[in-house]
Amino acid sequence: MEDLSVYHHGNLLHTQERLSSYRPGGYHPVCLGDTFKNGRYKIHHKLGWGGFSTVWLANDRENNQWVSLKILTADSSRGSRELRNLRRLEKQSQRSLSSKYTVQLFDAFTHQGPNGLHQCLVFELLGPSVDKVLTDYYDSGDTLETEDILRMTEQLLEAIQFIHDAGTGHGDISGGNIAFSCSNLSNVAEEDLFEVLGLPEIEELVRLDGKPLDKGLPKHMVKAAEWDEWVDEDEEDLRVLDLGEGFLQGHEPKSLSQPGQLQAPETIFGNSFDHRVDLWRAGCMIYSFVFRRSPFWYLDDDGALVEQMVGFVEKLPEVWQPAWDRLQLNSKHQIQPMEGE
Repeated sequence: MEDLSVYHHGNLLHTQERLSSYRPGGYHPVCLGDTFKNGRYKIHHKLGWGGFSTVWLANDRENNQWVSLKILTADSSRGSRELRNLRRLEKQSQRSLSSKYTVQLFDAFTHQGPNGLHQCLVFELLGPSVDKVLTDYYDSGDTLETEDILRMTEQLLEAIQFIHDAGTGHGDISGGNIAFSCSNLSNVAEEDLFEVLGLPEIEELVRLDGKPLDKGLPKHMVKAAEWDEWVDEDEEDLRVLDLGEGFLQGHEPKSLSQPGQLQAPETIFGNSFDHRVDLWRAGCMIYSFVFRRSPFWYLDDDGALVEQMVGFVEKLPEVWQPAWDRLQLNSKHQIQPMEGE
């Protein structure tokens, strides 16, 4: 783990992506103003990050439009599963079975940096995640309009159907992997876009001992855009994104990386699963559209999680009952089944 005590401390050092992930095989160090692909894409802001990538607001100077530039870690760039799945969806689109509710890939290229060779994916400009918007509604005490809930539900299910028809499973449907489109802002002036995103906030990365930074580190940390002035959820459509956990149907991985509260029951009880795990996760998302929170909570205890599930769906399939009995014995929490809401 990177020793943060050797740097001048600021808020961004602790609230953004882990500095220790800027290493050989890890993140590519990006600074505002950097360009990619022979100067075509210029970085103007940071949109977010995950365990295997950072995402940046870039201007496509060839087409004069704003785009999202996702830069994968060097380790995850080798034989990128996400790019393979995106290409599979492209072929599906060419068969006139397109879904506009899956994220649109505009370009893909590689970039050599101090931490390795990075796969770069250029997408349409995406707005805030569904998680971000729902959290804002929850904090303000507001709820989505019924027509927006129905529209978002229809779009999510259509996107999943499209992914499944392409012979793929998404594997990681969640509020963080569903965003709103941003068609109203894709061609506006920078100052107009920043009114919605907020101005970029940066902190220089400086060592206390005055020594130069390692070449694999960024010169400054950038705060991800907060979208505080976003108000277009009733006008923009959903986009399902991030197929990094996606898989070919019939070639499912042995396990999935899942947030605890979103685990599909077959991944807890069964020896196998398939693309239909996406439907469980979609159900959790639709619940959150209505109630602005997940239907389940998780405290590192599968038994307590399943007991909540039983409160929603009543009896489990008989084939899972022996495993459920064992989970109940080992559960660290005693929870009364939840009443259906």
